[in-house]
Amino acid sequence: MRYNSQDELTRRQFMLENARNYLGVSLLPMLGSSIASEAFAQSASQNKNPAKSVIFLNMSGGMSHLDTFDLKLNNKEVSGPIEGLKTPIDGYSVSQYLPHTAKVMDRFTVINSMHSKIGAHEQGQYLVHKSYVPRGTIVHPSVGAWVSKLAGRSNPTLPPYIAISSSAKSTGGGWMGANYSAAMVGDPAKGLEDVTRPHSVTEEDFHRRLKLADMINQKFHNDHGSAEVKSYHKVFEEAAKVMESEDLAAFDLSKEPASVKNLYGQSKFGQGCLLARRLVEADVRFIEVGLGGWDTHYDNFTGVEQRCSELDQPLAALIQDLESKGLLDSTLVVLATEFGRTPQIQSQYREGRGHHPSAFTYLVAGGGTKRGFVYGASDERGQKAVVDPVSIYDFNSTIAYALGIDHEEVHYSPSKRPFRMAGPDKEKGAPITSIFA
Repeated sequence: MRYNSQDELTRRQFMLENARNYLGVSLLPMLGSSIASEAFAQSASQNKNPAKSVIFLNMSGGMSHLDTFDLKLNNKEVSGPIEGLKTPIDGYSVSQYLPHTAKVMDRFTVINSMHSKIGAHEQGQYLVHKSYVPRGTIVHPSVGAWVSKLAGRSNPTLPPYIAISSSAKSTGGGWMGANYSAAMVGDPAKGLEDVTRPHSVTEEDFHRRLKLADMINQKFHNDHGSAEVKSYHKVFEEAAKVMESEDLAAFDLSKEPASVKNLYGQSKFGQGCLLARRLVEADVRFIEVGLGGWDTHYDNFTGVEQRCSELDQPLAALIQDLESKGLLDSTLVVLATEFGRTPQIQSQYREGRGHHPSAFTYLVAGGGTKRGFVYGASDERGQKAVVDPVSIYDFNSTIAYALGIDHEEVHYSPSKRPFRMAGPDKEKGAPITSIFA
């Protein structure tokens, strides 16, 4: 049976209705988690000390490299009003809008030579998340889905892939199926919703309903015998595990002292970063936290200042908190975006900057990467990546390398087409091993 997104929706609706009718709960979050645990084998990447988790901070909208981490202060035509702040990295400055981050830059590797061929938001985000360009005939799995499949879950009851304030479209399982999609958290303060048993449903009654629902679903499984459909019979069992897991406490930010909450700041992104740290402690494999609004076509410098004010404190706090708890070395922290912004300041758009995929910046910290290291460079205007260019395919392969996953391992879609985490044959990425200590 060929995978079809409409079939997927029908199956989701069927399962959700049964969950509501028979269990008294919604299983929506569970439909986004990896149900089966895969073997986590050491890959051909030869990373001898792989990271255990990834925190992927997605700056959607196209973060301006020129106003954040790749300043061109000697060229006022490019830099405009931006001023630099010194960092612990000798000779390297960051934007004046990032005072907290400036102090912890000695924990980061800065990649100032990212480049892409895609300058549209939706397609760019697709490539960042999936290592493939969009195709009308198939939906590709996200990087988090690949990690869930190839590395498996560390925690036996919590989903291995969780997305906070992010797009379900970007974080889906694609042809791998909904069981490899991210479990979605819309509001960090509310955590993973609809996974607690209502007080009106006793534990005995819940398990009775569980068995009844499974019996009713069995006919659906028998009538629709594909592997995709059959995987859903585990949803109820997995949901029960999650609902009864003590590790659900990882989603409860009220358990954090006020001083720690204040360290991250009270913004949605800040609390999302705090939740990400708690999920790493609970052995969740891949956590994405989204911060949008970086599309600064109009009034770039005001927009960048506002976005940086939301990014700065939480980013610094996350690094410091992970380090203080001894988790930074085993956690790869990534800050990514789909492209940068033009060196040309467009006065007709009140000092705006346009889309610019030819050069932009990523940050990585922890996970065995070097500290206080700047890799690659753009030219003097930030127009083009000229020293050690890094494609998005290369970068996603580097995530695989950090986790000890074989980025070239081929897996087949239901239609028997070959895919790999590194991207297609003609664009296949290679890990940037030189950024690792």
